Amino acid sequence: MRLLLMEDDLSLGETLQELLQDAGYNVDWARDGDEAAELSYEHKYDLYIFDINVPHINGFKLLEGLRDAADTTPVIFISALVDLASITKAFSLGADDYLKKPFFPEELLYRVRSKLAQKSAPLSCGGITYDSITKEVKYNGSFIYLGEVQQALLLLFITNIGRTLDKEILLEALEHPSDTALRVHINKLKNTTHWEITNVRGIGYRLETC
Repeated sequence: MRLLLMEDDLSLGETLQELLQDAGYNVDWARDGDEAAELSYEHKYDLYIFDINVPHINGFKLLEGLRDAADTTPVIFISALVDLASITKAFSLGADDYLKKPFFPEELLYRVRSKLAQKSAPLSCGGITYDSITKEVKYNGSFIYLGEVQQALLLLFITNIGRTLDKEILLEALEHPSDTALRVHINKLKNTTHWEITNVRGIGYRLETC
């Protein structure tokens, strides 16, 4: 998987590039919009990660140009702009996700894995199979229905097997986030999938193995 990262903050850019490379991704890092645009024309990427306020071509303009050129590569925006107008504009231009700064670098890694999983072959764990294209879930070959929250949690766990997911990441999948609601949803998911999801006290939850 090849990723294009556009970030003009040298410290953050270096940190994110190292994190993603350590996770096994091939990462090209652009410091401004002109460089990112040039790289996007030279190479085929599986995912773009764009800051918005960068020199030359900003993230909005770059994404607009890419979409006009029929480039449908998924885009995650990372930005200090947290106003509703900016977030709305990002999605209206074709963004797939929006991560507000500051954030834990690992949170970006979780989101990258989830986005890339949606482009890949069906995922499986135990008796569960998840088709990332059709969004269909099967247990031992039979279709099962999961609500939006349950499906979001399933995708997070099935793309992070053996890793502890921070509770704050999981809470973002809930419509009305709270510790109690998260416990209820995870118990429902365990009953549906028959997965062994464990509570890592003070940190989050973990699907150890299939």
